[in-house]
Amino acid sequence: MCGRLARYLRFCGYDAAYALDRGVEDDDRILSIVREENRTLITRDVELAERATDAILVTERAVTDQLAELAEEGVDATIADEPRRCGRCNGRLERSENAPADGERSSHVSGDRPDHVPDDRPIWRCRDCGHRFWRGSHWERVAEELANVGNDSDREK
Repeated sequence: MCGRLARYLRFCGYDAAYALDRGVEDDDRILSIVREENRTLITRDVELAERATDAILVTERAVTDQLAELAEEGVDATIADEPRRCGRCNGRLERSENAPADGERSSHVSGDRPDHVPDDRPIWRCRDCGHRFWRGSHWERVAEELANVGNDSDREK
């Protein structure tokens, strides 16, 4: 399974579909989606990779090692300047600067700014699932991990 890898690729701005996000497990259906949507298949499944016309086979289990494998294949694993894809569902993000009115409590689903997000941080909302994103400590941790991709001293053995 490469679900965590898909989320990291989304941090890099890639349109990274994940079969299980769509409830798809059947290899033939996965290959059909790859063809229909003109995608590159990234998988740990040797036989599935051999059946695809455009595939990258990753052999490692740790996401940082998988990212290093992708970098060796020419995939840029640099975090995007601004979030473009939802880490949860892969939907497109739109920037949302509106804060709730004074005294109004924002909610995770309907408000533009959750209460725990500093006012100086821009936020983005997923057009598909409505989830909110901002560049906080999680963003910084992922950026640091991505910056270390390919650095053998930081890779898990």
